[in-house]
Amino acid sequence: MAWFKGTLRNSIYGLLGNPVLPSDSVLASSMEDIREAMLTLLTQPGDKQHATVTRRVRYANDIQALWYLRGDLLAALASVHGEAAARQQLQTVTRMFQGLLPGGLSSRFSPLTN
Repeated sequence: MAWFKGTLRNSIYGLLGNPVLPSDSVLASSMEDIREAMLTLLTQPGDKQHATVTRRVRYANDIQALWYLRGDLLAALASVHGEAAARQQLQTVTRMFQGLLPGGLSSRFSPLTN
């Protein structure tokens, strides 16, 4: 009967639009890839040092913390490159979060981004 409960729960989450979360090893690997991508953007040639944002990205505990740090990353990049260029650079990082976050945290289409 235990197999039925897990399967039923997963199928209900699937119907509600909440896919099954990735395994811990996949999540950890993806989290490190995202962290490296964010740190790479912060240390591009010609950029001034953003020590606070760099430290917060480096020591973020989970995938949600990295997700919420995108705003700080955008602000740091915008101060150097301008907002349009910063948003374009941040899009690559945002795509890396696909399938790793709970359903309520993912990006949604906004008419303001056109």
